[in-house]
Amino acid sequence: MKQADHATIPAHFAQPLPTAGDPVTEQHTPEKRDTLYSQSLGDPGLFRFDESVVNVFPDMIKRSVPGYTTIVAMTGLLARRYARTGTNLYDLGSSLGASTLAMRQNIQCEGCQIIAVDNSAAMLERSKSIIDTDSHDTPVTLLASNLQDVAIENASIVVLNFTLQFIPREQRDDVIHGIYEGLQPGGIMVLSEKVQFEDPHLDALNIDLHHEFKRSNGYSDLEIAQKRDALEHVLLPETLATHKTRIGNAGFGSCDVWFQCFNFASMIALK
Repeated sequence: MKQADHATIPAHFAQPLPTAGDPVTEQHTPEKRDTLYSQSLGDPGLFRFDESVVNVFPDMIKRSVPGYTTIVAMTGLLARRYARTGTNLYDLGSSLGASTLAMRQNIQCEGCQIIAVDNSAAMLERSKSIIDTDSHDTPVTLLASNLQDVAIENASIVVLNFTLQFIPREQRDDVIHGIYEGLQPGGIMVLSEKVQFEDPHLDALNIDLHHEFKRSNGYSDLEIAQKRDALEHVLLPETLATHKTRIGNAGFGSCDVWFQCFNFASMIALK
C-alpha cells in the first residue's frame, strides 16, 4: 500500500441522499461494466482492490451484493439519528466513499468530521475526485491506512460496510474492541458482512441463492466461479453468532441484525 497524505475536503451539496441506489454510482461517476472475470484466466490470482477493480467497482458491488444500495442509504439515516456535535464519524474500508457521502449528506449537527479509511491508493484517489463534487460542509479526511492501525477517537458512529471480512481473523477482536473504546456513550457501530450459516444445508442454500442473484444480474457461471476462486483466501466470512459474540465481548450492550438478504447481513451495535 502506498501511504498518502491526509486530504481534507470541505464542501456544500444541495441534493438529498437518494433512498435507493448508490450515490457514488448514480450521481458522480459513469458506470463501467464489470467484465474482469468474463474470460478464462486459468489462475485468477488473489482478489485485490487495484485500479482495474476501482474502474468497475460501482457496477461490481451493485451486481454482486444483494441489498448494498439499501445498506448505504440507511447508513445515512443512521448518521442523521446518531451523529453528535463535535464528534468523529468513521468509514472504515471506505472504497469509493458511498457510505461517507451517505453520512455526510444526512448529518444535522455542527462540528462533526468524517474520517474515511482505506488501504487502496487507487480507491482513495478516485474517492477524492468523487467527494470533491459534493458540497455538504462536514469535513472529510481521507486516510490511507490499514483499518486495524487506526485509533478510533471521540466517535459517535463507526461504519464497516463489508470490510472486516478482509481482515485476518486473528486481528478482528482487537479491531472491534478498539472501536468500542473509541466510541462515545450512546454511539453506534454499523457492521455489514458476508456471513456463513452454522447449518451446512442453509449455508449451501444461501450460497446458491447468492449465485442466482449474480446470474440474474448478468454474470456468467465462469465469472462467478473465477471471482469466487479469487476471493477464497481473501474474503473470510464468519457466522452471525461469531460476530455477536465478538461484539459482546468488546463491551457493546446491544447488538442485532437490522438487514439481511441471503448470506449478506448488516448489524447495529450500541454502546
